[in-house]
Amino acid sequence: MGRPFHFHIDHAGHSITVTVRSGLTSEIELLVDGKEVFRQRVHGSGTSLLSGELPEDPPLPFRIHVHQARFGSAIPRVTLEVDGEEVPIPERAIA
Repeated sequence: MGRPFHFHIDHAGHSITVTVRSGLTSEIELLVDGKEVFRQRVHGSGTSLLSGELPEDPPLPFRIHVHQARFGSAIPRVTLEVDGEEVPIPERAIA
């Protein structure tokens, strides 16, 4: 697998982190408040959709869109969809 890409956003007082390890087979990991809630292996490129809930009362459902380029080693685009709004999640450098 190629180098990992890390994306992070804070929403409604919660931390949402997405890690994408690209390659012929990619791995996508979703953390909410530091806890893994989703992990998926993806073959090829295109768009992957992940679902989760923020621990609110009642729980707040959300979706993550991971758009991987079909060619080359471009940085994936990751967006958060919650309450009918789609917000880009910025890449974050991990030292």
